[in-house]
Amino acid sequence: MTWSRVFKALGILTLVMVLVGVAGCLWLLTSIPRTSGDHSVAGIEQPVEIIRDSVGVPQIFAKTEADAYFALGLAHAQDRLWQMESMRRYGAGRLAEVVGETGLASDKWVRTLGLYRLAEQQVGELEPPVRAALEAYARGVNAWLEMDFGLPAVEFAVLNYRPEPWKPADSLVWSKIMATRLAKNWRNEILRAQLAARITPEQIRELWPAYPADSLVTVSGLGLERDGEQLKRIALLPPQPLGLPVGASNAWALAPTQTNSGGAILANDPHLGFSAPILWYLARIESPTLKTIGATVPGVPFTILGHNHRIAWGLTSTESDLEDLFVEKLAADPARYATPDGDRAFDVRDEVIKVKGAADVVLRVRTTRHGPVISDLSPGLKSAAGAGHVIALAATYLQPNDRSAAAFYGINRAADWPAFTEALRNFQGPQLNFFYADLAGAIGFIAPGLVPVRGHGSGYVPTAGWNGASDWSGFIPFDELPKSFDPKSGRLVNANNQITGPDYPHFLGNDWGPPYRAQRITALLDAGVGQSLDGNAIIQRDIISQMAEELLPLMLDGLTNPATKLLPTIGILRAWRREMSPRSAEPLIFNAWLRQLNLAIYADELGDLTPAYSGLRPRFIRSVLTERKQWCDNITTPEKETCGDILKVSLERALSDLRERHGDSLQSWRWGSEHKAMFRHPIFGHIPGLKNFTNLEIESGGGHATINRGAMHVGNADDPFADIHGPGYRAIYDLKNLDRSRFMIATGQSGHPLSENYGNFLRPWKDGRYRRISAGRMQLMDKHATVMRLTPATAK
Repeated sequence: MTWSRVFKALGILTLVMVLVGVAGCLWLLTSIPRTSGDHSVAGIEQPVEIIRDSVGVPQIFAKTEADAYFALGLAHAQDRLWQMESMRRYGAGRLAEVVGETGLASDKWVRTLGLYRLAEQQVGELEPPVRAALEAYARGVNAWLEMDFGLPAVEFAVLNYRPEPWKPADSLVWSKIMATRLAKNWRNEILRAQLAARITPEQIRELWPAYPADSLVTVSGLGLERDGEQLKRIALLPPQPLGLPVGASNAWALAPTQTNSGGAILANDPHLGFSAPILWYLARIESPTLKTIGATVPGVPFTILGHNHRIAWGLTSTESDLEDLFVEKLAADPARYATPDGDRAFDVRDEVIKVKGAADVVLRVRTTRHGPVISDLSPGLKSAAGAGHVIALAATYLQPNDRSAAAFYGINRAADWPAFTEALRNFQGPQLNFFYADLAGAIGFIAPGLVPVRGHGSGYVPTAGWNGASDWSGFIPFDELPKSFDPKSGRLVNANNQITGPDYPHFLGNDWGPPYRAQRITALLDAGVGQSLDGNAIIQRDIISQMAEELLPLMLDGLTNPATKLLPTIGILRAWRREMSPRSAEPLIFNAWLRQLNLAIYADELGDLTPAYSGLRPRFIRSVLTERKQWCDNITTPEKETCGDILKVSLERALSDLRERHGDSLQSWRWGSEHKAMFRHPIFGHIPGLKNFTNLEIESGGGHATINRGAMHVGNADDPFADIHGPGYRAIYDLKNLDRSRFMIATGQSGHPLSENYGNFLRPWKDGRYRRISAGRMQLMDKHATVMRLTPATAK
């Protein structure tokens, strides 16, 4: 072969490769939906318009309620189909079908809980109008799948499958998933039981200090249950996985007497784990009987947070105790277990889990009168239960007859406080704090949801299930749940702090969030900052740390004989304004010091359980530095260490670590260099090359205890200060003129990495900016708006 022929062949091969690459790119681009044009679709009664503004926020104009839900389902599917698909597959325990064995552990857990079975049961129990809304939404999702303009989403190409039609149960399982993520007490029960094998009950109480008696509550003595033999068995459990931050949020409602407009204001920013895209999706829905603006969740037909032109609502996590672990004793016949009324047979079912690239896995699920047996999930858990015993989980979100969907259906239509609270009678859980404000200037607060009434104890550790002493006797009656309407103070505030005072007759929980954010919100409101919309935006952006305000003086004053080389750092920290600015070194030094201080104080007592407990633990650290200084002694050394010694050593370790990562010049250190808001793509986010294209990140301020929260996973040695959990949605509702209300989500409207709306909200979100979604129509008709018109398909 001549060289000319070789070069010609190479040229042809290169051209083919280029053409294949271009074709592949064009094919991938088909995953970006067409959001304009006229389309004939089956499943609607009358024409519908979906007008998207310049940043992809849809405004739906329909002549019937059913058509409005249909259009929302179609819009969600266009922009967030993979998010919806991954949500329903997780909730159904069907991830392994498409991702292989990596999804098996998750599938086993969800199948054991039976979340999707509960959702399917729930469909048939809902009132006809609520079920009709779910069915109309599902028709809209499926209409988009049937249009088949190209790839439904890039992720489906990578995993090589097509999504199944959407069903109403797929929407209902979302609330079950959220309940399992927001309720966390059973893990604390396990950890406390594990610790009982190595430290005293008094030390366990000290690790979880009681809530400060003088702290803020939204609406105006901890005992440790101990069954020696069972605690010893449960203490054999392996350490829990490193804990991630859990649900949190800020919300406050201001009466007209507290604002300069003469109308009420409601501000809300729920905090959840970050992902790309974020959970929330902005939308406006207009029909003759349904008018809402706010945050929806792809996969769900209802507006979860927002306003309906008459009322506005928001929510925070209550942090109540909604789970208990029961140790069940097996009978002589291992197919039965002991109860106060004699032996009873387990309810047993087999779950067949399909696994991509492997054989099916058959999971046998046993359920007791308390709930599913979770100790069957692994050999370690089975061994931990001990011979002749199993561990069952009781949880409010596993109760039957859940009508939470009807609650949101009713809220979306409520015109006043009585209708709002009546709708929430249907809400099962997890228990949440709902905030309310209306056009008449009224404000309110209520914490609906099932909260167990325990026969004995407070669910602090796992308890014996066979004697009935700790059984749930029912739930707190709805009319006795915490609530407040038009308080004399003219304001209501919650940031996951305790919601009730000592006079409240029912037990709600022990693990309230520290009061720092609520204290800071209240201080700013006291100073008059919240009188205007701009002022409330300033509050939502606030990055002053009340935690640092409380702990840092104790840490600095507790240092004894600090080395000369520490004095410059000490001086910088003393002068610091406690502002968690990304441009400053002080937040980085403070958090690194506090992290090392935690490890220095309790790692010697907790040993291999340290990762399960580790965090910044401000309430515990404060108690050690003021009252319980015996914790400062390292029990593994013959010397008697003081808190001054531990403070000095931990500061030296923190500075040494920071120098390794950032150099010797303290002036060049910046909090933002390590505290970056991280939004990872669930599929591509861990693949080299692709992750740089699909993951979103940006330097951010704030920290665990600031109003503008940036929570971290400090137990992660590789990236302890990354911002992974915070306000994915912010809103300020102006009840004097709802068109002035402000909205923002953290990433963008689209879940398609190739879309310009995938990460276009990232910087405005970080900067604390907002968008308005007006009830008017003219603002949409600009050169960047797209209009999609749906007309009923003519029957053939």
